[in-house]
Amino acid sequence: MHELAREIVKETIVRSHKLHYSLAVAVAMPDHVHLLIRPLTAPSGCYFPLSKIMKTLKGVAARKINKHDGVSKTIWQKESFDRIIRSEKEWLEKYDYIRNNAVKAGLVERPEDYPWLMEQDGLEKGY
Repeated sequence: MHELAREIVKETIVRSHKLHYSLAVAVAMPDHVHLLIRPLTAPSGCYFPLSKIMKTLKGVAARKINKHDGVSKTIWQKESFDRIIRSEKEWLEKYDYIRNNAVKAGLVERPEDYPWLMEQDGLEKGY
C-alpha cells in the first residue's frame, strides 16, 4: 500500500471514530492494517456489528484509493481476522502489538515516529 493509500486508510479510520466505534489504536502498514476498537451502540440499541464496521471502512477506503489511482481493483482481502478480547491483559497485549508493529517491521525506531499510527490520545487532540 503506497503512502497516499495509507493516508486514505488513516483518514477513513479516524473519521469513523466515535461514529461507529471507539478507536484505541490502529496502524496502516504497507501490506496490512490493524485496529483495536470498541463498537458503539447503534440507534437500534445494539452494538454496530463488526461486519458492518469493516465493510464500511474497506469500501470507503477502497473507493478513494481506486479513484486516486485511476483504477478499479480489489484492495482488501474478503476476510478480516477478528477476535474478541476478554481481559485487560489481552487488551494491553494487543494494544502494544499494534502500537509497535512498525518498529518490529523496521520502518521506524519509535512507534510515535510512524505517520500511520493512530492512538486515541492523538485522536482526542484533533488527529
